[in-house]
Amino acid sequence: MARTPLDLDELVEHWTLLKDEQVLVSGKRGATRLGFAVLLKFYTQYARFPRNRTELPGEAVEFVARQVQVLASELESYDWTGRTVEYHRAQVREHLGFRECSVADAEKLTAYLAEHVAHKERRPEQVRVELLARCRTESIEPPTPGRCDRIVAAALRAAEESLTALVSSRLTVESIERIVALVAGADQDDAGPAGGGGEGEDAPPILAKIKEAPGNVSLETMLTEIDKLLAVRAIGLPPDLFIDVAPKVVAAWRARAAVESPSHLRTHPVPLGVTLLAALLHEREREITDTLVELLISTVHRIGARAEKKVTEQLINAFKKVSGKENILFKLAEASLGAPEGTVRQVVFPAVSGGEATLRELVHEFKTRGPVYRRTVQTTLKASYTNHYRRGLIRLLDVLEFRSSNHAHRPVIEALALVARYANAGNTTYYPLGETVPVHKAMGGDWAEVVHRTDKRGRRRVVRMVYEVVAFQALRDQLKCKEIWVVGADKWRNPDEDLPQDFEARRAENYRELRKPLDAAVFVDELRGQMTAELTLLNDQMPKLSWLDIAERKSGAIRLTAAEAQPEPRNLRRIKAEVQRRASCRWSTC
Repeated sequence: MARTPLDLDELVEHWTLLKDEQVLVSGKRGATRLGFAVLLKFYTQYARFPRNRTELPGEAVEFVARQVQVLASELESYDWTGRTVEYHRAQVREHLGFRECSVADAEKLTAYLAEHVAHKERRPEQVRVELLARCRTESIEPPTPGRCDRIVAAALRAAEESLTALVSSRLTVESIERIVALVAGADQDDAGPAGGGGEGEDAPPILAKIKEAPGNVSLETMLTEIDKLLAVRAIGLPPDLFIDVAPKVVAAWRARAAVESPSHLRTHPVPLGVTLLAALLHEREREITDTLVELLISTVHRIGARAEKKVTEQLINAFKKVSGKENILFKLAEASLGAPEGTVRQVVFPAVSGGEATLRELVHEFKTRGPVYRRTVQTTLKASYTNHYRRGLIRLLDVLEFRSSNHAHRPVIEALALVARYANAGNTTYYPLGETVPVHKAMGGDWAEVVHRTDKRGRRRVVRMVYEVVAFQALRDQLKCKEIWVVGADKWRNPDEDLPQDFEARRAENYRELRKPLDAAVFVDELRGQMTAELTLLNDQMPKLSWLDIAERKSGAIRLTAAEAQPEPRNLRRIKAEVQRRASCRWSTC
């Protein structure tokens, strides 16, 4: 990639010789004078020496050459190897207070990186940036590229060893045994009946099962994901296992464990292997929980959509719009008033064109388009839920824990607890009379008449199955707006946890990554400036548009002229010509 030329401001800021620097340069002549000067200014800016002549910008060399009164071409004869350049480097280090990186310095740098950087950043290139910054802070000349790579690798390895030892120490002996058993008899290369850990002879190993991606939205997929979640929880990982480990590090361990085969995982030291698998299980537990929440939302939506579709298909064939309803009503009223003593069949039916059949169609239309249609949909929805989907949704209440930080939505949480408490109540139609049934917003509207029913003794009761349907619909709505969240989830977690736990402690670093100012007033001023500039540009340009007219008129202040027809695309013309050619060939001998 081509280097951006330096402008005059950069040259003056970074390549101007100061008074004390001019004193150092004064005792030298010719190429030696120019070479020493550019070494000094390069080291002042980058805290290292240039590796070769090509690292020196041509315009910078010209700028320095004019200051030391030496031709820039003289730099070509400067010896970049030998005792002279080594002496010059020693002078520069002494003048700037830097020293070469010794063995002791390298050990200290490695320990610093392992303790303060590598435990939360596992990318070598980023750790290398921190190494160079630390060298500058400590006035240490950066080591050679190869030595930097070795220091970075040693820091990453030391940090990983300390972190894996810490994580593995938090696990119980039983949990470690279960984790080790996941790869003890399983191998992705030849996974089969001998893989172990499956429910049957042909079942896949538990580790492979946990890694599997979810299927399409269905009851079977929901039950399969529930089994995965229970399998992960059976390992017994502590909830705070990675409480003080950076999410980036956990994600890197999870990605590493996901691609390594069981045979490879078995070759790691026990703390490392256990930590990698624990990170995989920890992240998969969160991912599976998210999947189950999404399945719940999609399933509840599907129940309602399929119920409406089924009822619509049943009624659409019988539906027939009856025209002239006002005339029919008038004729019925006129006939009834003209012969009030007559029978309906003798007086009313003959007054309408089509007679009894027309009146039946009119009644049927009202029923299919009125409130009866909605009640039919609700009844069909309840039947679909009860006969098929209920089994999976009720199991979700056993494995997922729903919470809300808003007291206004507590009734939905309490409704789910009531549903779970009476999940195995058999064919009980109503909730017991003494039971407190939480009331929430979803129970109103179209569902009010269906949720409540009068029993044989005339008492107003809550229908259990309908209440369950309404509770799950309310849960879906509140999950989508995150008013209700799920314990152990990632995407559907507590909104209060969206910010990292150390956000305040690393506020400056976080804002720097977001490229936002720390001062709120500065942020507002920048945003206001951008909006003002864009609105000003809009205000200036709109009157100049030939296709836009702004004037005071009753029909509206803005009027757009019709857009001119655009020329037909060349490719479209070719396609039309080819279609016509092939069509003509069908009826000819070509």
